[in-house]
Amino acid sequence: MNQSEAKERIDKLRKEIEEHNRRYYVLNQPVISDFEFDLLMNELKTLEEKFPEFMVEWSPTQKVGSDITREFRQFDHTYPMLSLSNTYSYEELRDFDNRVQKTVEGPLEYVCELKFDGASISITYINGIMARALTRGDGTKGDDVTVNIKTIKSIPWSITRDGIPSEFIVRGEVLMPRAVFESLNKERSKEGLNLFANPRNAASGTLKLLDQSAVASRKLDCMFYFLLGENLPHKTHYDNLMQASDWGFKVDGSITVCRNMDEVIGFIESWENKREGLPFGTDGVVIKVNSLDQQRELGVTAKSPRWAVAYKYKAEQAVTRLKSISYQVGRTGNITPVANLEPVFLAGTTVKRASLHNADQIFLLDLHVDDMVYVEKGGEIIPKIVGVDYASRKEGSKAVKFIETCPECGTPLVRTEGESNHFCPNYLHCPPQIRGRIEHFVSRRAMDIEGLGEETVDMLFSKGLIRNVADLYDLKPEQLIILERMGEKSATNILNSIKGSINVPYPRVLFALGIRHVGETVAKTITARFRSLNELMNANIDTLTAVREIGPKIASSIVAYFNDAENQEIIRRLRSAGLKLESEKAEVPAGNALSGKVIVISGVFQRHSRDEYRELIEKNGGKNSSSISGNTSLILAGDNMGPSKKAKADELGISMINEDEFLRLIGKE
Repeated sequence: MNQSEAKERIDKLRKEIEEHNRRYYVLNQPVISDFEFDLLMNELKTLEEKFPEFMVEWSPTQKVGSDITREFRQFDHTYPMLSLSNTYSYEELRDFDNRVQKTVEGPLEYVCELKFDGASISITYINGIMARALTRGDGTKGDDVTVNIKTIKSIPWSITRDGIPSEFIVRGEVLMPRAVFESLNKERSKEGLNLFANPRNAASGTLKLLDQSAVASRKLDCMFYFLLGENLPHKTHYDNLMQASDWGFKVDGSITVCRNMDEVIGFIESWENKREGLPFGTDGVVIKVNSLDQQRELGVTAKSPRWAVAYKYKAEQAVTRLKSISYQVGRTGNITPVANLEPVFLAGTTVKRASLHNADQIFLLDLHVDDMVYVEKGGEIIPKIVGVDYASRKEGSKAVKFIETCPECGTPLVRTEGESNHFCPNYLHCPPQIRGRIEHFVSRRAMDIEGLGEETVDMLFSKGLIRNVADLYDLKPEQLIILERMGEKSATNILNSIKGSINVPYPRVLFALGIRHVGETVAKTITARFRSLNELMNANIDTLTAVREIGPKIASSIVAYFNDAENQEIIRRLRSAGLKLESEKAEVPAGNALSGKVIVISGVFQRHSRDEYRELIEKNGGKNSSSISGNTSLILAGDNMGPSKKAKADELGISMINEDEFLRLIGKE
């Protein structure tokens, strides 16, 4: 390879790796396996070493992938949160051992820990109290997700033991149990949402939610693997972990001290099959030098510690033939490609189909019909195609081309800029979308209408008894009793449940309508600002995007939904049926405590929503403003206040008060 070819390949690898990093850390939608990613990274590293003239400091080989998002405030890590070097062979493990032994003197011990597949977290405790929890971020700084971490029951808010350091940091993996993951994906499938690829992505995505009640509902757990600080109780990593366990932190009981690499390999082999019985996903074993003094002596690189390495279990794969691609239509119109395979036995089950996620993955894999493809279970649960045996590709085979029209109704598909999915815009007349929307409407978290499962909805639809959600409220006993497997009692129960659903509160009714991009959390946010459906229907895009958490994509979807004449007719019929399409007015105190004051609201609050606080400000004589200026009187500051706003407030000398102080100010204790 000459210089020109090397430069071209290096540039291509960097671009490809950055895209995979974005999908893994930010979107939580990886399209290749860890093993394939490591192959790309190793190729880039090798080329950079061979052609050092092309090395740049921003290369993916020189930095940690970042999960930083704009919705959270960032803080610096006291100690850099580095990535581990990965290895897939015992030979590379012995090379690691040789490098360590050449550097340090004295007896050497390694600590073996199962590598739990979750979202890394670093939590600081000051005087025994949880002060701040940060995600890995870019390794130097991370997102402050303290409010979400406090919803995880296995993580202590405070430590009351004697002898704890005045300040220390614990690091661990936030995990989603397999059973919770399966249940969550089942719910997302019913709602027409993209499925999480594996529990790690689900845990990481959950940590970035802005609704703490939604975080709590997902029953996350955490396994701790590191204790850091200036005055730690012990000189070894293992003893400090055991001390952390005694303080109340959850530490895996399999952690073992090994005296040599043979014992390390024995630990790896003993857990390769046993780990499948654990409630959490694991993808390898982390090997660390036990002595903290030796760790300091070995030091770190720009990206990884020299005193630790991760041995990754290779995911079980199978090779089979791609027969065809079929396309499924979700309730919101999302088109999901599914690979139809020659049956192959993989990880205990026979696999006939595999996920392909979207058109981007098909393009990245360069799939052709009749290709021999590598299939593995992503997170050991969802089968997916991770690679192609290009050497065996038949000459003249045709590349898979993503469909251009809906497979159910023939409508041309749409792909909105910035989105990864194609969707069918014919939501009013596309049969699977209609059925899916009705199934969503009657689901437990929406209108909670009992007796109307997927099969019953499909039967009512196929018989022509329902064509939209408003038709449910016109059903008669005589229409149901004559249906197959439907007696008088079942019919009565269904109709009573439909009748009872008119008491469902307005936020859940809005969620039940199935408007594209409007999930439970967004519905709550919208209904806090727009107290009735009439008010929401009259809102324009500018009014909607002025609400925190509502971007142009959601706003456009809402406006388009309510501009449709058929949707307006459905709303009219639902109103006639008696559904609650407005919120009960919140009682707010009125007064002049804020007369003449211009107030900016920033951050996340616990006692009231931001829109409720805006209403309180106006009721008490104040004026709301969205930006800080010399006219700003004070700032009502919640958790995760934007750093730019705080800096501006400090620069102008504007007072900031928390919500408790604000409520006292207006006389609402």
